Amino acid sequence: MDRKPTRDGFGEGLVELGEKRKDIVVLSADLTDSTRAGWFKKKFPERFFSMGVSEQDMIGTAAGLALSGKRPFTCTFGVFAAGRAWDQIRVSIAYMNLNVIIVGTHGGISVGPDGPTHQAVEEITLMRVLPNMTVIAPCDAIEAKKATKLAASYNGPVYLRLGRSNVPIVTTQEDSFEIGKANLLRDGGDVTIIACGYEVYEALVAHEILKKEKISARVINLHTLKPVDRAVITKAAKETGAIVTAEEHTIIGGLGSLVSEVLTQEFPVPVEFIGVKDRFGESGSPEELFKVFELTAEDIVKAAKRVIRRKNK
Repeated sequence: MDRKPTRDGFGEGLVELGEKRKDIVVLSADLTDSTRAGWFKKKFPERFFSMGVSEQDMIGTAAGLALSGKRPFTCTFGVFAAGRAWDQIRVSIAYMNLNVIIVGTHGGISVGPDGPTHQAVEEITLMRVLPNMTVIAPCDAIEAKKATKLAASYNGPVYLRLGRSNVPIVTTQEDSFEIGKANLLRDGGDVTIIACGYEVYEALVAHEILKKEKISARVINLHTLKPVDRAVITKAAKETGAIVTAEEHTIIGGLGSLVSEVLTQEFPVPVEFIGVKDRFGESGSPEELFKVFELTAEDIVKAAKRVIRRKNK
C-alpha cells in the first residue's frame, strides 16, 4: 500500500490552485518547508508571505487580505495555529466569517520524536467550538488534496488538519469528497466504526480483523468534523446499534464528543472512544506511540467487542 503524508497532498493542491487562481495567497509562520507551503513559494514567490515566528500577526494579515478580495491560506503546525493564535482566529477570522483557510500540519501524536510541545491533540476541539468555522481532517494525501482545493471556494473560514508522517493511501482519485458529507468505506450490521484522519486506516484494518471473527463492522470516514454529517451517524446508530469512534486527538471535545452529541439528540446507542485520554503526548516513533496511546487497529477491535457486549445486555 502506498504511503504519503497528508501535508504533501495539501502542497500539491496548493500549487494547482495557484496555477488556476490569481487570488490565492499563502502565508507561513516560519515553517514553510515543513508545511509544504514552500512548494507554492517556489512557483509563486510574489503571492507568498513569510511572517516569521508570529502566528498572531499572520492571522491578522490574512484577515486583511481576505477583506481585500484575496483567498489566503495560513500555514504552521496545528499546535501553534490553534494555540498561539486562537484569539486572533476567533475575533478576526471566525467572528468576521472571512474566507481564510487555516492549515495546521503535524496534527496528532504521529508527529513522533518532537514530543508533546509539537503534538497537537487539542486543536479540533479548539476550532470546532468557534461559530462559522469548518473543520476538516483528511484521511490520506489524496483526500487532503481534494479538501485543499474545495476549501479555496468554500464560504467562510476553514481549519484543515494535516499530519507529518506517511499514512497509507486508502482512497482513490475517483472517490467522492464533499465538505460536510461523510464517506461509507465498508458496510456492516453489528457495529459502526467512525474515524477521521490517520485512524481511518486503522479502522479499515480493524474491519478485516473483525470480519475474520464473523463480526460485521461498518466503517465511516468522517473527514468533516464541522459541519458534521448527522444523517450518516444517525443511520449507523439505528442500523448497527453500537458505535466506536477513533481519532488521533483527545477524546474531550473531539470526534467522539461530537458523535455523542448527535446521538444523544437523535438516537442514543452505546459508544466506545478510541483516542488520547486526557493526557499530553510524548516522544517516540509513531508506531510506538500508537501502541502506548491505544490507537491501533487491535485497540479498535477490542472497543468494538466491548460496545457490542453493551448493546446486547
